[in-house]
Amino acid sequence: MRWENQSSVSEFLLLGLPIRPEQQGVFFTLFLGMYLTTVLGNLLIILLIRLDSRLHTPMYFFLSHLALTDVSLSSVTVPKMLMIMKTQNQSISYQGCISQMYFYLIFACMDNLLLTVMAYDRYVAICHPLHYTVIMREELCDLLVAGSWILSCGSSLLHTLLLAQLSFCADNIISHFFCSLPILLKLSCSNTSLNELVIFTVGTALVLFPLSAILVSYGCIWASILRVPSTKGICKVLSTCGSHLCVVSLFYGTIMALYFSPSSNDSNGREMIASLMYTVVTPMLNPFIYSLRNRDMKLALGILFRSDILSSK
Repeated sequence: MRWENQSSVSEFLLLGLPIRPEQQGVFFTLFLGMYLTTVLGNLLIILLIRLDSRLHTPMYFFLSHLALTDVSLSSVTVPKMLMIMKTQNQSISYQGCISQMYFYLIFACMDNLLLTVMAYDRYVAICHPLHYTVIMREELCDLLVAGSWILSCGSSLLHTLLLAQLSFCADNIISHFFCSLPILLKLSCSNTSLNELVIFTVGTALVLFPLSAILVSYGCIWASILRVPSTKGICKVLSTCGSHLCVVSLFYGTIMALYFSPSSNDSNGREMIASLMYTVVTPMLNPFIYSLRNRDMKLALGILFRSDILSSK
């Protein structure tokens, strides 16, 4: 099936962020710095985990995939946003728009599922420490990550194929900085009831089930600690789960702020702010959260820098 045959629109116009012309340069520099920090920070995490054999554990295996997902999620949207700010060329081809939406959905869903897998890993580590290596064996870790990728790709492909069946007749202006699925549905001149049903069904399942699993995992963790209350036990939970809890709070806090805040006429503005949190802010903060709060990561980073200094002498 050829996408161009489904629509008379050959390109869309991305309006980008609502920034005044005299402020474009400042925001371009800001977002470029944040994007470079995201890429370098997350690639550094992947490099550390790859090079340090002490980090070859399930927790860091999942963290390396989360870092890769964060880099990919930012790279899908931010470079195009920066290009629009720099060149004022707002056009994106029909195929390019659909592709951007497809990959955005994959990596956003993958982020969600990986946070769930990491919560399960923390549950096993704290509630079943003696059986941790038996339960979290390499085959299960590979299966959990592969399953997350399959679910993410399948969900995104379903939305994309359904969207490709729609026609876009005249209105091609997207009031966003990337091709958002809900906005594309609003622009279509076809019946989108099936698309909206699938979004509601799949979206609800891919948010509520992972969130429920995370809450249950941490509920069991706290119940296990409270059965034998001690300062040492609480400190162990905070040191083991603190970084993950911070990232989960950022991720789901954004969702709750977007969908559970009082409705207003500026729903598109709220969606844009939430999207910035997903694609720019959270991926940039993740390396700092995991490196600054994690003793193993700081130790591996120190060893890497010391070895580089010694090799340069």
